[in-house]
Amino acid sequence: MPRPTEEMPDRPLVDALWRQGWYRFAAHRASSNFGPRPPQAQIDLIVLHCISLPPGQYGGPEVLQFFDNQLDWQAHPYFSHIKGMQVSAHFFIRRDGALWQLVSCDDRAWHAGASCYRGRSNCNDDSIGIELEGLDGERFEDAQYEALSSLCAALMQHYPVAHLAGHEHIAPGRKADPGAGLDWLRLQKSLGLEARYLPLAVRARTRTQDL
Repeated sequence: MPRPTEEMPDRPLVDALWRQGWYRFAAHRASSNFGPRPPQAQIDLIVLHCISLPPGQYGGPEVLQFFDNQLDWQAHPYFSHIKGMQVSAHFFIRRDGALWQLVSCDDRAWHAGASCYRGRSNCNDDSIGIELEGLDGERFEDAQYEALSSLCAALMQHYPVAHLAGHEHIAPGRKADPGAGLDWLRLQKSLGLEARYLPLAVRARTRTQDL
């Protein structure tokens, strides 16, 4: 797995931040749960999720272990519900803002499942998945917004991102994360984005907040 070094050649910042899909300012823990993207895939969607293992408990190694098939299924009763699942995301942001990368953004992580958005199905093919440590519907920390905003800005400089959505928007009725606890307006303003980047449901909600 390529790793960032201090001896990188003099190049524009946008190039120096990335090496074969790996982000320089993330800690790296390579997951085996990934595959190639389809030929000619346009990486134009960022999908936001949330996760905590066990649910509501933060700061432990369980999420990273889960994404790398190393979780001890006997360690907590809840784990029997997810036993054997093989999933991953490109990034994981802890409550304190610590940023981990598990899959190269040039590769296809297994985060979306059955999904459809902007007229295309199988969102894993052309999206980047970011997991926030948290629970569906609950609020996230300032440090997480700071890390998320910086990461999204770097992604949007390097890839043709035109859409941001939650798992709930690409798999409605099946998924509810990150839920109402995510402040989309705060993220939109921090990135300086036009409303067209956001899901229709979020646009309607943020318009109401602006009134």
